[in-house]
Amino acid sequence: MYRNIIDYSVETTVLHYDYKIIYINKSGADFFRTSKEALMDVDVLSVFQPSSREMIKKRIQECMAGNEMAPSIEEKVIRADGTTVETELYCRPVTFGDRKVIQTVFRDISIRKETEKILNNREKLASIGQIAAGIAHEVKNPLTAVKGFLQLLKESHSHPYLQTMEIELDKALLTMQNLLQVSKPDLQEEPLVSIDFCKELESLMLLFQDKLYNVEVEMDLRDRETRVIGKKNLFLKAFFNLIKNALEAISEKGKIRITHYCENQWVHIQITDTGVGIPKEKLNMLGTPFFSSKMDGTGLGLTQVYTTIHEHGGHISVDSKCGEGTTFYIRLPVAG
Repeated sequence: MYRNIIDYSVETTVLHYDYKIIYINKSGADFFRTSKEALMDVDVLSVFQPSSREMIKKRIQECMAGNEMAPSIEEKVIRADGTTVETELYCRPVTFGDRKVIQTVFRDISIRKETEKILNNREKLASIGQIAAGIAHEVKNPLTAVKGFLQLLKESHSHPYLQTMEIELDKALLTMQNLLQVSKPDLQEEPLVSIDFCKELESLMLLFQDKLYNVEVEMDLRDRETRVIGKKNLFLKAFFNLIKNALEAISEKGKIRITHYCENQWVHIQITDTGVGIPKEKLNMLGTPFFSSKMDGTGLGLTQVYTTIHEHGGHISVDSKCGEGTTFYIRLPVAG
C-alpha cells in the first residue's frame, strides 16, 4: 500500500539506505530524466553538487539518528543528462520492509526562483529609475540655464573655446535626456499597436548594412504570424541597441544569429554574437544606468532595453562567456 501511494505521487520521492538508492517513484525517474532501474544502488550524494555533498551527508546522518523530519533546504541537483535544477528538499526516517531508511522528497522550484529573480530585477530597475530620474531633473535644469547664458555670451564675445563648451554641454544635456527616457518610459506618449517582430527585425538589420562586411548574419525567424502588443518605437530602439552592441562586440570577423519563435503563448527572441563576451561578475550589473563593459559606453542603451522589456510584461536574461560571445534571451507575451 505504501509503495502504491508513493509511486503515484507527483512528488519526487527517493528511499535510500547507507546512501544507496533502494527505491524511487515514477515521478522521480522523470524528474532525474532517466529510468528507475538506472537509479537503483546509485549513491544519493552523487545527485548533489560536489560542494554540497558533505553537508547533505551530515544531514542524512542526523536524520538517521533521530525520528523526526529534517527542515527543508534549497539545493541544486544534477540530473542524468547533466542539467542542474533548483530544488527544495526534505528528508525523514521511515520504515521500509524491516529496516529504517531515509525518505527524501525533492520539489522542483526553478519556476519559483525565476519568478523571484524577475520580480527582484524589476524592483531594482524601478528603484534605480526613480533615483536616476530625480538626478537627471536636478542636473538638467542648471545645465539648461548654463547653455542659455553661454548662447548670450557667444553673441557678445567671440572665442573658439565657447564653441567647444557648447558642444560638450549639448552632449551632457543629451545624456540627461536619454536618462530621463530610460528611467520613465511612460513619459513617451506612444500608442500600443500590434507588432510583427519578424518584419521589424529584418528592417532593423538593413540599417547596419555598412557594418556587416566582416560579420555573418543568420536569421531564423519562425512563427511569423505571431504578434506582440506594445509601443513600437520603444521596441525598435531596444532591439537597435541590442544589435548595435552585438556588432560592436565583434572586433574582426564574427557571426550574429537572430532567432524568433513562439512557444507557450510567449514570443521568444534571441540575439547571439561571437564577440568578446562579458565577464561573469559583470552580468548582474547589466541594465544599470552608467554601467557598461565598453570603455566609452554609458550603459543607457541596455537600461532602455531592460526597462522596455519589463514595462511590456516580458523577461530578459543574458548568457555570456569571455572570448566566445553573448546571447540575450527575450520573452514577450503573445497578443491576445
